[in-house]
Amino acid sequence: MNHAFVFMGGTFDPVHNGHLRTALEIQQWLDVPQVSLIPSKQPVHRDAPGCTSEQRLAMVDAAVADEPSLRADAREVTSDKPSYTLLTLQGLREELGAATPICMVMGMDAYLTLPGWHQWLEFLDYAHIIVVARPGYHFEPDETMQGFTRAHRVNDTATLLSKPAGHVLIHEMTPLGISATQVRQLVTDGYSPRYLIPDPVWAYIQDNNLYGYTTN
Repeated sequence: MNHAFVFMGGTFDPVHNGHLRTALEIQQWLDVPQVSLIPSKQPVHRDAPGCTSEQRLAMVDAAVADEPSLRADAREVTSDKPSYTLLTLQGLREELGAATPICMVMGMDAYLTLPGWHQWLEFLDYAHIIVVARPGYHFEPDETMQGFTRAHRVNDTATLLSKPAGHVLIHEMTPLGISATQVRQLVTDGYSPRYLIPDPVWAYIQDNNLYGYTTN
């Protein structure tokens, strides 16, 4: 088993089965003990009314409670600093030491927006980036991302995990066609999102009247 620290960040508003299945498949593919899910404190979009970062974290906690291969990581939610990816990577490197491989998992759409992220060129100083792409994806990066990918890309996990940081690996897999927007809209419209999200997350949404949920 490889002892790398692997994580997925995001708003998880709410966490759904697409997030969880992707994380579990990554854990098995890399043969690592766990994949951590790190909810952001300040999401890029506005929180839905009544849904705080603590509530999003609680839903991730509930979702992974019975799955030892996945864990919720509260570091961004409990931090007094902004949810900048660079700060998270620096904190992880300080905590884990210089030798442990750190892998940040992200979707292709997010990867192609990296030039708009705070000090993104420093990310590979602290971690690898694993990009999840749909099978047969059509890669259309701008010139900046084309050069960045060409300079850092590797094609196998052994090479990736032979160093603590510095590589990009594009991994093809078929994600479940679920979005947090879809889940929120179903709840707002008075419909059940069951089987799109874990039952404990649905129970939490109902108990806390999130996303406009009201009892009939």
